[in-house]
Amino acid sequence: MTRITIGQYYPANSILHRIDPRVKLIGTFAHITVLLLISSFIGYGIAAMYVAALVTVSKVPPRLLFRGLRAILFMLIFAVGINLFLAPGDTVLFQLGFVRLTLEGVILSAQMAMRLVLLIVGTSMLTLTTSPIKLTDGIEALLRPLKVVKIPAHDIAMMMTIALRFIPTLADEMDKIIKAQKARGADFDTGGLMKRAKSLLPILVPLFVSAFKRADELATAMEARCYRGDIGRTKMKEMKMTPADWLAAGAIIAVSAITIFTRIL
Repeated sequence: MTRITIGQYYPANSILHRIDPRVKLIGTFAHITVLLLISSFIGYGIAAMYVAALVTVSKVPPRLLFRGLRAILFMLIFAVGINLFLAPGDTVLFQLGFVRLTLEGVILSAQMAMRLVLLIVGTSMLTLTTSPIKLTDGIEALLRPLKVVKIPAHDIAMMMTIALRFIPTLADEMDKIIKAQKARGADFDTGGLMKRAKSLLPILVPLFVSAFKRADELATAMEARCYRGDIGRTKMKEMKMTPADWLAAGAIIAVSAITIFTRIL
C-alpha cells in the first residue's frame, strides 16, 4: 500500500511542474478518454510515447512510477488472466480441456495490460507534478461555471484534493497497523479466504478510527485558521495562461486527435 503514487507530490523544477494546473487536469481527462477509445497497438504506441515524454520532462524518478505499478501488480495479473483465457475468439493457439487460449484473447489481454499501465502512470503524473494548493485552484477554476446553478465549486475542489492527498497517508497508516498487528502475533498470510477476510477486522477498525481522528484534527485546524470556504477569499497568486501553457494545451489536443484517428482508420 505504501507504493501507491496517486496522491503524492514530488517537488522538482521541471517544465511539467510549471504548467498551469487547469491544462494538466484537462490533459489527464483527455488521456483517460483516449485510452478508453483506442483499440489498436498503433494508438497504444502513441499513448506510450506521450506518457514517456511526460515522465522525461517531469524529472520524476522512473523508480517512483515503477513502485506505483507494483501496487497494482495483482490487479494487472488478474485482468490479463481473465482476458487471456476467457475472451472469445476463433483462432485457437492452445487448448486443454475447457481452458482455451486464442489469438484474440492474447491481443485483448495485451491491450488491457497496456491500458492499465498507461492509465496509472498518466494519472499519477498529475498529482506528482502538481502541489495540493495548485490542484485545488485548478479544479475550482474548471468547476467555476457550475456556480451559476448554485453548486459549491470550491467545496467540491477542496474535498477532491483532500481525498487525493490522504490516499498515501492512509496507505502508510495501514502499513503501520499491519506491522503492529504482526508484531503481536497476528497472521494475515495463511488460511482460506474467509479466514483472511476476518483477519482484516483488526486492521480496518483502527484504520477507520485513525481516519476519523485525522479528519477531525484537519477540520479543527481549518476552523482555527478562520477557513470559511471561498466567501470573501482572495488568492495570493492568480492563475494566468502563459505561452508555454497554450503550447502544452495544443500538444494535448494534437496527440489526442492523432491517437483517436488511429481508431477511425
